[in-house]
Amino acid sequence: MEELNTVLVTGYSKAPQGTSMYEVYKHAGIVLEVDLISHKIVGVEFTFVAALTKNFFERLLIGYQLDHGLEPLIQRIQSHYFAPSQQAIIVALQSAVQRYWDLLEKQK
Repeated sequence: MEELNTVLVTGYSKAPQGTSMYEVYKHAGIVLEVDLISHKIVGVEFTFVAALTKNFFERLLIGYQLDHGLEPLIQRIQSHYFAPSQQAIIVALQSAVQRYWDLLEKQK
């Protein structure tokens, strides 16, 4: 069996009421595939309703190295994504990234 050098981590937060995300999912969710060696995001999926939004966030996040800190990525989101769910997405992202670092800490 081929050994993988990536892991999947997830994060969730409550979606803002009155949005299509809330009506469909009730939460904002993110799944990150992260390379364990480079800490680079190699895949991402969100609970967005619109395909354009999903594609936009793939381009925004894929390739980002988590060991550069989360603040630059959050600023990138705040500079390019203007929607009621912005804060929910950031919280879900923070949760997923924290889960990633917790996993690495446990593996030491």
